[in-house]
Amino acid sequence: MTEPRLRQHYNDVVKPTLQEAFSYKNVMEVPKLEKIVINMGVGEASQDRKKIEGAVADLTKIAGQKPVITRSKKSIAGFKLRDGMMVGTSVTLRRARMYEFLDRLVTIALPRVRDFRGLNGKSFDGQGNYNMGLKEQIVFPEIDYDQVDKIRGMNITICTTAKTDAEAKALLEGFDLPFRQS
Repeated sequence: MTEPRLRQHYNDVVKPTLQEAFSYKNVMEVPKLEKIVINMGVGEASQDRKKIEGAVADLTKIAGQKPVITRSKKSIAGFKLRDGMMVGTSVTLRRARMYEFLDRLVTIALPRVRDFRGLNGKSFDGQGNYNMGLKEQIVFPEIDYDQVDKIRGMNITICTTAKTDAEAKALLEGFDLPFRQS
């Protein structure tokens, strides 16, 4: 198996640039991608168990691996939710699949989002992780629009080894994530 394109780009371009910009003494200090977690909430699955199957199928096509079904941790009467009910699906991508997904996200999916003006540059959590949401799963080319049972959104979390938000933003800009100019 060949090395993903973005992995080579990281080693050849991004790593030396970050090392120079933040003046790291050791090459192991340079932040890198750790994992990407994709989460799709399916609240209506608590009433109808069949609803979760469509979300699992879509997330499997997008991520390239089978997601796990997330269950509720406690009962909430207002949402008609009991402990242990299915509430969504989640998948964690690492190594080669993570780089392949990020490549498809940046080059194919984000340009297909309607009225896209760039990603919010303030969606970092303080420890170098970035969160973003997509309103519909059909921006990915793997999803056939005619076979989608319902348009669902998803949350994408990009976890890095960066210590600060500035380092994480510089790392993600190295991967050409289109941040909004503020």
